[in-house]
Amino acid sequence: MAILAPVLAPLASLRGIGAGRAEKLAKLCGGERVCDLLFHMPENYIDNRNQLTLAQAQPGTLATVRVEVVARLSPDRERQPWKVTVRDASGFAQLVYFGRPPPPELVGGRHFVISGKADKYGDVTTLQPRHIVPAADAAGLPWIEPVWPLMRGITSADLRAAMVRALGALPPLPEWHDAALMKRESWPGFAEALHAVQLPADMPEPRHRARLAYDELLAHQIAITWNRRAARARPGRALTGDGALRAETLARFGHPLTDSQAQALAEIDADLAAPRRMLRLLQGDVGSGKTLVATLAMLRAVEAGGQAAMMAPTETLARQHFRTLSKLCPVPVGLLTGSTRGVGRRNTLLGLQNGRIPLVVGTHALFQEGVAYRDLALAIIDEQHRFGVEQRLSMGAKGLATDVLVMTATPIPRTLLLTQWGEMQVSRLLEKPAGRQKIRTTLHSVATIGDVIDGIARALDRGDQVFWVCPLVSESELLDVAAAEARYAILKARFAVPLSLAHGRQDTAERERQLADFAAGRSRLLVATTVIEVGVDVPAASVMVVEHAERFGLAQLHQLRGRVGRGSTNSYCLLLHDDALTEVARRRLMLLRDTDDGFAIADEDFRIRGGGDLLGKRQSGQPGWRMADPVEHEGLLRMASRDAAHVLDRDPRLSTERGGAIKLLMRLFGRGESLRALGA
Repeated sequence: MAILAPVLAPLASLRGIGAGRAEKLAKLCGGERVCDLLFHMPENYIDNRNQLTLAQAQPGTLATVRVEVVARLSPDRERQPWKVTVRDASGFAQLVYFGRPPPPELVGGRHFVISGKADKYGDVTTLQPRHIVPAADAAGLPWIEPVWPLMRGITSADLRAAMVRALGALPPLPEWHDAALMKRESWPGFAEALHAVQLPADMPEPRHRARLAYDELLAHQIAITWNRRAARARPGRALTGDGALRAETLARFGHPLTDSQAQALAEIDADLAAPRRMLRLLQGDVGSGKTLVATLAMLRAVEAGGQAAMMAPTETLARQHFRTLSKLCPVPVGLLTGSTRGVGRRNTLLGLQNGRIPLVVGTHALFQEGVAYRDLALAIIDEQHRFGVEQRLSMGAKGLATDVLVMTATPIPRTLLLTQWGEMQVSRLLEKPAGRQKIRTTLHSVATIGDVIDGIARALDRGDQVFWVCPLVSESELLDVAAAEARYAILKARFAVPLSLAHGRQDTAERERQLADFAAGRSRLLVATTVIEVGVDVPAASVMVVEHAERFGLAQLHQLRGRVGRGSTNSYCLLLHDDALTEVARRRLMLLRDTDDGFAIADEDFRIRGGGDLLGKRQSGQPGWRMADPVEHEGLLRMASRDAAHVLDRDPRLSTERGGAIKLLMRLFGRGESLRALGA
């Protein structure tokens, strides 16, 4: 890997880049290496090739003109600008400088090529110069000018100078792509593509950016494909059973499995029966029956003589799963949460240790130090994205060759399945069980909130229960949104029925009490933040109101909507939105109004606004990518996924000539950890 030393070196190693400048560049580029600067992509380009006369320069546009300096004018009073009068054959203009004098070379009689923004004040054309070069040296003007993201203390000129040095440090690298692919796509080499994008002599072509995007995607997919294969190859244990416990559970359930449930269970069974560890994602829309599939998987582990544990992100959800499993399963089920104390906790811990409790449900307390299992064969995590990496990894340490099944009701776009869950096998539940009600979703301006409250009054008169979701806990000076506490006070004054309030700043016990009151019907209206997004099952609730719905992600809104429609009555979801919606926000809310297919919603939302940091442009946009955009480059992503599998099929250790080049690619894009694991 010595060939990469110049680009893996610190930014301060570049000539003319001192420690202070290197520190700022590292902050801007997201890394301290030369290659981090090389991968800091322009957002746009300015075309300075449009040479005009002064008379042709239109206000508000960029113009490049060839002019003669006529005179310099010093300001008469403080705070007035410096001015330089210039002319060409079509007329005169003024260069304007605020707070600083013009460059000393701008003296009468000299000729320059100037690029800048044109404007007009009365009859006078003005220019705010961006670039000035002597007419004889016009070739030195950056005719195509990259527009990089900048920060305070780093100008475009600073970044350009650093980029010149970084590109000069780029060594000749072997080609890591297949020659036939390069020819078919008309892709240039890596260095040529970088030069064309970062310091172009002409407008970069789409193939230049596509080549670099594919480099990043392939490095990512090689790492994911290898990790997936390594996970599958880990020694496991075959879990099989006679099906007796499952049969009794299905008899208690009283309904046959949907086709999707049967398919997912067959895939899980195949993994459990294989002599390797399972790592599978069970993805199902709200109400698709994931818990039943998980329960049957847990019983297979028990039939095979082992134990199974299900971890939920909240105590409310853990208790809900405990009630479900206790009702369905013909074997003892334990509950272990942070609030499990005294004799109950001691008995549960003893039962897990001696095997008397084969099934257990709980929060992260299940995997804390001091909790021992006789034989934990299967660990299930519900809403797995809500747990930290350490909590997820701690599961495997509690058993010998423990199989892992993770579940989520948050629809995951197909693109993210490839890029962020690629190391897992995926099962999808595409149907809803019989009996789930259609939810009518409607959009309402916040200006009509009085009418909405009147409608809620009619629902309460009918005996319905109502969710009212607010995006904040307390009033914010920055966001003009209703707060849960303020809305609770308003609704409490309006309605005579008992109300509950639940939000993340409450003491856990108090929040659980409020949710329990609503679930038991002791309160009729629950005002809450998104703490109710998962784990709240109230069949009598038929109305969901979400204030300022435009401030929520679509997947989150879909989850919230899924809290209703669980009983036998017609259900409604009312989305209150600001009057001044952007076009994107309007499209997103209309999409939610028009479909209840969570997977379609997730895919479209991903295309509209990007994925965010689903594991998480952050709230919006593509996390962690320097050159690729998995939405724009979805075709390249799928191609990279196939290419990665092909490469590792033929060269599992990347020991061939192309394999060695791919190792360089992976090191460039920060996949060194996967390389070390592969070498081990």
